[in-house]
Amino acid sequence: MGSGQTVAVFGAYGHTGRFVVAELRERGYVPLLLGRDQNKLRALAQTHPGLGVRQASVDDPASIDRALEGVAAVINCAGPFAATAAPMVEAALRAGIAYVDVAAEIEANLDTFAHFAERANAAGTVVVPAMAFYGGLGDLLVTTAMGDWTTADEVHVAYGLSSWRPTGGTVASGVVSQQRRGGRRVRYTGGHVEYHDDALPTVQWHFPAPLGPQSVIAEFTMADIVTIASHLTVPEIRTYMTAKAAAELSAPYASAPDAVDERGRSAQTFVVDVLVRSGGTERRLAAAGQDIYAVSAPLAVEAVDRILTGRTRGTGVASAGAIFDAPDFLRAISSHLSLHLSPGIRG
Repeated sequence: MGSGQTVAVFGAYGHTGRFVVAELRERGYVPLLLGRDQNKLRALAQTHPGLGVRQASVDDPASIDRALEGVAAVINCAGPFAATAAPMVEAALRAGIAYVDVAAEIEANLDTFAHFAERANAAGTVVVPAMAFYGGLGDLLVTTAMGDWTTADEVHVAYGLSSWRPTGGTVASGVVSQQRRGGRRVRYTGGHVEYHDDALPTVQWHFPAPLGPQSVIAEFTMADIVTIASHLTVPEIRTYMTAKAAAELSAPYASAPDAVDERGRSAQTFVVDVLVRSGGTERRLAAAGQDIYAVSAPLAVEAVDRILTGRTRGTGVASAGAIFDAPDFLRAISSHLSLHLSPGIRG
């Protein structure tokens, strides 16, 4: 459990931010509610009596500096991260505190690694981007499946979502990403990120039971290509999305998820199935759970807890699989995820 330390949550009133605030409180930390909209902050504070509120904007570095005074770490939940990640990392470095975000934007995560690696390492500060369902979870699963392997020929990450009703933040981040890419698509091949205009094929993926075979969009590339490639030597990293969920994501007038339980989770379920190939050998590991936005909260909060308690492998900018003990991390959040182990993989 947390030690009563204060952890700032930027974008606390957003969909994922609310889950993060609740998870911090459950873990014994004191969330400090940050955001640019004072009215939304006050409304959220009314549902969490006793929590502090500080207004901050990425357009005003001094306001962020004031907001981070006296905190142990900051979790950035405010997208689009192309606009918020760099200013918040800068502020965390000035304050000398840990930074974690839930960014799913490929280019924003690439920027964090490229622009802050040397400075964060020199400052002895930990910066963990993409510590969420996309990017973080896949990296932890792949790292665990790799085990004693240091290299592999291929990594495949298949997302089996029962549905995908995107939040406003997801939609806004997608628009920004498309603009940055000039409408092109992304793949990771030959050991590097490549932009292309090729159509994305639909193939069959055999998920673990009970989900079973599903039509998936191949090369539906997500942040895993950044996190995995940042520390594992794999020339081919491919991600897949169930066709039904991909269609819902791109549907006009897509609506945000509705809560169906006391924790505010939606009815959405997921399976993340990873397959690693090296030579003629395959290793496979999957995780299943409920609500991709809700599960990002224990991922981000567990990361902060490990940073603040000294359970990291060094400092600097690093993905989840690089800086944490991946199998132990997955065990720690087992109340939120169920793992499907293949023979030869230790839980």
